[in-house]
Amino acid sequence: MYQLTNKQAQHIVDKMMADIPYNINIMNEKGIIIGSGSKDRIGTFHTGAVQALRLGRMITITEDNRYEKKGTNEPIVINQKMVGVIGISGEPGEVIPFCKLVKTTVSLLIEQEIALKSMEEISKKKSAFLKLLVETKYQYSDEIKREALNYQLDLTRKTSVLIAKPKPSPKRINYPVFEEDEHSIILLQDNSGVKPLADLLTNENSTIKISVGSHVDTISESYHQAISAMQISEKLNLQKRVIHYMVVSFLSRISEIGIDSFINHSYIKGSLISSPELLETLQIYINKNGNMTLTSKELHIHRNTLQYRLDKIKEITSKDPKQIFELFELIFIMLKD
Repeated sequence: MYQLTNKQAQHIVDKMMADIPYNINIMNEKGIIIGSGSKDRIGTFHTGAVQALRLGRMITITEDNRYEKKGTNEPIVINQKMVGVIGISGEPGEVIPFCKLVKTTVSLLIEQEIALKSMEEISKKKSAFLKLLVETKYQYSDEIKREALNYQLDLTRKTSVLIAKPKPSPKRINYPVFEEDEHSIILLQDNSGVKPLADLLTNENSTIKISVGSHVDTISESYHQAISAMQISEKLNLQKRVIHYMVVSFLSRISEIGIDSFINHSYIKGSLISSPELLETLQIYINKNGNMTLTSKELHIHRNTLQYRLDKIKEITSKDPKQIFELFELIFIMLKD
């Protein structure tokens, strides 16, 4: 059962009393005052609230006495359970409308919070299940297979993982969608749906980038492929908005090879990063397959200016981007963390 906290109750009382010229008390499910315009009453027992809880209806007190002040006390009912009582001190005929108003406000706030907590729990559960899928590299247990059905996933089928960054609106996606910090993870078991979905997302968002893993038996394998493809796309600033792992798989594999022993990659990469203009030039030069005319056009610079920049890259890295093997080394270096 939902329980009102003292902090929540007092916050509601303070807000409502800014507009209502009567003292308001909020009692918990035991009839103890947990929020009040009269702070000295917090923590005390309210007999009118206990009576309202016992009878399950509004109680009207018409005269002040030693233990009670005249006014109204009405139970707060959420999901057919009484979670507390709203009490307003004053002439019953005057305060009953306000009591109804405060009760409705409190009920809405509580229902909103319950819904929010429910959504958070669903999100946490979903994230935990995605983590389980990503960490399962071989056969799925029967328990995982049953849980997957809740997300419209049949783990006996192959799956392609599509990663979209930034996150698109899930309303247009008719596939299981999971979310991580900066991107959405979409699971497609019908491989023919990959291109139409990628087209839809790129048409709707001019900044979105998509990476796609292979259509394979385990989600883990396709997920890590899609992550790798996205990282390569970002490190090389690839202009293609949809990157398939199979296209960059070679780069992915070589990026995992240790090169420290024969290339001072940290120094070279640092030199490029400290020169944003040269870094951008190299990225576009790679994107244009080493074509100087297309690179000059993309950068809106004269061919001689491009030649100067390429010479400068050679000077600071000792690698000539116009030589295929040395350009390959530069690509290699840019892929390393």
